[in-house]
Amino acid sequence: MQVSVESTGTLERRMTVVVPEERISNEVKERLKSMRQRVRIDGFRPGKAPLPVVQRRYGKQVRDEVVGEIMQSTLYEALAQEKLNPAGAPAIDPANLEQNDGLQYTAIFEVYPELELAPCSELKIEKPVTEITEQDVDDTLESIRKQRIRWEEKQGVAVDGDQVIMDFTGTIEDEPFEGGKAENFQLVLGAGRMINGFEDGLKEVKAGEERVLELTFPENYHASELAGKAASFSVNIKRVEAPVLPEVDDEFARHLGIAGGVGALREQVKANMQRELDQGLKSRIKQQVMDKLLEANKIELPKSLVNQEARGLAAQMQQQVAQQGSSDTAGAMDPTLFTEQAERRVSLGLIVAQIIKTNNLKAEPDDIRATVEEMAQPYEQPQQVVDWHFADKKRLAEVEALVLESSVVDWVLAQAEVEEKPTDFAELTAKAN
Repeated sequence: MQVSVESTGTLERRMTVVVPEERISNEVKERLKSMRQRVRIDGFRPGKAPLPVVQRRYGKQVRDEVVGEIMQSTLYEALAQEKLNPAGAPAIDPANLEQNDGLQYTAIFEVYPELELAPCSELKIEKPVTEITEQDVDDTLESIRKQRIRWEEKQGVAVDGDQVIMDFTGTIEDEPFEGGKAENFQLVLGAGRMINGFEDGLKEVKAGEERVLELTFPENYHASELAGKAASFSVNIKRVEAPVLPEVDDEFARHLGIAGGVGALREQVKANMQRELDQGLKSRIKQQVMDKLLEANKIELPKSLVNQEARGLAAQMQQQVAQQGSSDTAGAMDPTLFTEQAERRVSLGLIVAQIIKTNNLKAEPDDIRATVEEMAQPYEQPQQVVDWHFADKKRLAEVEALVLESSVVDWVLAQAEVEEKPTDFAELTAKAN
């Protein structure tokens, strides 16, 4: 076998492979001999047909099979011989497949770039630091209270924060339109659910009152047939309700499934907040590390890897759209829409892989288990979640990848210049979400 390699670009290679006829013909003869023992040919007893007869009948079919297999096997032999690692599947162009003339083909592919990463000691990372205060716990309990609002009918006018129950009918040029009518519709004033002017037009309304609202749909309204059009809404207010928040007491704690009263509730809330805080800190720092690694290391990327990643992202988005029940699923999404995201992911994949290889970083079994147990904590039956992960090698491999990424982040932080920045809990968790 003869192999020659030509560089046709920074990363592109053109490899020509020549396989002598002897290798092909020998394999074809061996297969024909084996076939002779089992094929049936008219005029001959099983296994007694002369080899030339078997060759005339099956020779081309067998040769085609042998050539295909030899092309595949010699491709890997040639790549190993030349110490080449293709980025993506090579494109094969057979130059000749004529009988008794050997085999010659060309494989065109890109190779992975040789990486020499910038020193991580030059990276500057801002590390947020914070503590959960009693006020933070109070604010979280207030959010929980608001999630459990009950509504009581009230007399008098509606104000922001009140809920109105109403019927309404909308028309455009005296004609009703799709989606413009509702009965017993619940609307909290000030929530910003409706188009501009709708909620403002219902301020100080009373039960039993009727109003007509003259409004205009915004130019960028999601229903294009309504965008920018003037509409009239006839509204009949059936009831006005005021919000009633539960008291944070032992009964409130019991309703949340917490035994031990308000004290135990606060402890549980704070523990949940601490988990959220830890995840937020981890996410913020990881994002910074990855951004800094990208800024410091500009890599020429194999187009095949970027295109492959973009196609994968497009397929994922298409699947998500279909799962959400959207009717706009007629055609496949254009992968070029995801090129920028694909370039980022491929770049980071190469950089992270190089750091792992250079520093011999590994995902230790104890770290994998600790990560799985941490992921399982928010669930009612955490052990079931742990068992679910360990029951499937693919799921466990995903966790292993996360652990390796965390190891890379820790390694970079140990090398980089890290500055701590005091940050309050609300700001940190808001950005993390």
